[in-house]
Amino acid sequence: MYVAVKGGERAIGNAHAWLEEERRGDAGVAELSVAQIREQLALSVNRVMAEGALHDPDLAALAIKQARGDLVEAVFLIRAYRTTLPRFGATQPVETAEMACDRRISATFKDLPGGQVLGPTFDYAHRLLEFRLAAEGGTPEAAPEHPAAPEPVPHVAAFLGREGLIAISARRL
Repeated sequence: MYVAVKGGERAIGNAHAWLEEERRGDAGVAELSVAQIREQLALSVNRVMAEGALHDPDLAALAIKQARGDLVEAVFLIRAYRTTLPRFGATQPVETAEMACDRRISATFKDLPGGQVLGPTFDYAHRLLEFRLAAEGGTPEAAPEHPAAPEPVPHVAAFLGREGLIAISARRL
């Protein structure tokens, strides 16, 4: 513990207690659970996991809660935690052309092989506050479902390579 502060360990302990009070906020308001953060702030959780290089939604949500919503601090916490973990095993490469896509957009190809998929996006939102979200307990309308395309989603680079427009290794085609 860093104690080169006037007041030493007691001052640091008091600072930690005050930080915890600030993080908690008004005790009359229900505390956010890690599960709520994980499920309802999924983009923040995903960003913390990606930038912290550790895939664990529960730990990322915990870091967000501890950091009072400061994603930069949450990433720092996850990176610091990651350094304490043993490094074991290795991963196998994934053939991304065989993955199911939630979102696939190409600014280059209007008729993207395999089609374009908007997925859940802010791109076409009006960028206005949705005050209905302030009404607690509101359930969103279910999005219309469309069956997933069973065929693989090919890489655009493979098409460019076959047409001689880009140099890629034959292994990737």
